[in-house]
Amino acid sequence: MQKIYCRIFQNCFKLVIPVLPYRTPEILKSTSLISHICMDNQISKVMVITDATVRQLGILDRMCEHLDHHSIEYVIYDKTVANPTSDNVEEARNIYLYSECQALIGFGGGSSMDCAKAVGARLARPSRPLSKMEGILKIWKKLPLLICVPTTAGTGSETTLAAVIVDSKTRHKYAINDFYLIPDYAVLDPKPTLSLPPFITACTGMDALTHAIEAYIGNSTTQKTREYALKATKLIFENIYKVYEDGNDLKARSNMLDAAYYAGHAFTVSYVGYVHAIAHSLGGKYNIAHGLANATLLDVVLKQYGDSVHKKLYEMALYCGICNAKDSYKVGAERFIEQITLMKKYFGISSTFSELKKSDIHELAVYADHEANPLYPVPVLWDVKELEKVYDLVVED
Repeated sequence: MQKIYCRIFQNCFKLVIPVLPYRTPEILKSTSLISHICMDNQISKVMVITDATVRQLGILDRMCEHLDHHSIEYVIYDKTVANPTSDNVEEARNIYLYSECQALIGFGGGSSMDCAKAVGARLARPSRPLSKMEGILKIWKKLPLLICVPTTAGTGSETTLAAVIVDSKTRHKYAINDFYLIPDYAVLDPKPTLSLPPFITACTGMDALTHAIEAYIGNSTTQKTREYALKATKLIFENIYKVYEDGNDLKARSNMLDAAYYAGHAFTVSYVGYVHAIAHSLGGKYNIAHGLANATLLDVVLKQYGDSVHKKLYEMALYCGICNAKDSYKVGAERFIEQITLMKKYFGISSTFSELKKSDIHELAVYADHEANPLYPVPVLWDVKELEKVYDLVVED
């Protein structure tokens, strides 16, 4: 009965997709334009939410110089952690209010951008605790002006309606989904991504690949999301090895940013699947980086889906030149998954999690089930017991 309910929920949700207020951020191609956006909106003081590494590497400097040049004040919050916490959000929010800021800039990877979104949500709904915003459409009010600058080509948070936060007390990782979380501006400037180390480049790139694939193989796709997912996947296969080997390849970096953006837009409308639900549970419990968790799980989950995804994976493989039209769906799908497995090996990404404890598997599976069902329109519905089998495949012996 539970699985029947999930499918009814998903089918009803799919019917209303065309009338939902999805929008896309305005795209900027350089951080130098942020100061002009602030002036156009009569904003004289902003809060920049980032992490310590981005600040120490000087990646903020170019943007800050332009803000200084145009006499726009800024306050930098650089304590965002990987898998941002509710404590991060509350601390940044309090500084924003104390400093009388007027806008938010999320500058960094998905963690910094998600933190900025969540701060905006708390500013919009000051009487509603963050934990009460978990789920769908719990904000209902416009955020302060929000500009997102990705320094990794992975999460796609610069275009999505989601922010993923870890409860500092319970370590429960949850998603907040609301159209008001979609940033006003996304800055797809490849220069801030040049300092990204190869391994993080690989993991975040595979994060974007996961977004594209899960959006494409789900049951709530549209023509536009399918197009975006295919575009993103092809761009990633063509460019991820280039940026891994040569981080200064500006064109390849730009292509990866575009891919992450396309993939982010695709899953904003069509959602993700069990790869994400499982990855979130692991990230919350063990603080495993989200991109790494997705990269580790992607081929494992695709194999477990079996023939239910063969046709769609064949289509993706054909579009990317991994198989040819004469191949069967099964062969095309297997070749596609094989390329993901080879990609993992090339980047030195394991197929198991050393942190995962067998004694935690049931608890983690319950979290994943709670996140995914009934919301995610997955190709095959799994209950807690079936999810536990996936965890069993990625636990170290």
